[in-house]
Amino acid sequence: MALFPLFVELAGRPCVVIGGGAVAERKVHALLTAGAVVTVVSPALSPALATLADAGRIAHVARLYAEGDLAGAALAFAATDDGAVNADVAHEGRMRGVWVNAADDPPHCDAILPAVLRRGEITVAVSTGGASPALARAVRERLERALPPAYAVLARVAADARRELRAAGRRASADDWLAALDVGLRALLAGAPSVEAARRLRARLERAECA
Repeated sequence: MALFPLFVELAGRPCVVIGGGAVAERKVHALLTAGAVVTVVSPALSPALATLADAGRIAHVARLYAEGDLAGAALAFAATDDGAVNADVAHEGRMRGVWVNAADDPPHCDAILPAVLRRGEITVAVSTGGASPALARAVRERLERALPPAYAVLARVAADARRELRAAGRRASADDWLAALDVGLRALLAGAPSVEAARRLRARLERAECA
């Protein structure tokens, strides 16, 4: 499949997970992190999902999947080990225009989940188009070593500097930004506090403006 990479805003939007086991649990936690409104359809729930249901953080429909369960959903996950159920969920999703991800079942996926690396506001997603999730994870692990936690701080520092530039009606070229970010990153990797990294980054941008 030629997949289009896309980050989707799910805050406050209804999402459905079919299944109540360990795979469903991972999907539910990811959806809750994104702020989605989650309904789980399954006769039984894992202990962790049961706790979420008891706390009112997810809605639980205590039965097997039935046609109509995806009505109104923005996104759905088929997290069962039953290929026939996955196929039925995928069919309903396509009829209703709801994207469906079927765990370990690429033919019944309209959307797949990449291996994700987060560094604060920075999100890196790695996908093999469903060909090898293990390879996607391996690439993500390599990126984890290449992108230390300092990048999360750098993202905040850069965002502040960008807002200040815009407020002052000033601009910096892409090359100047790259140089300034490199200065800020080196400061953070050397153990400097974020305020010092921010000072050095801004100073580098100001020198570029004066040049």
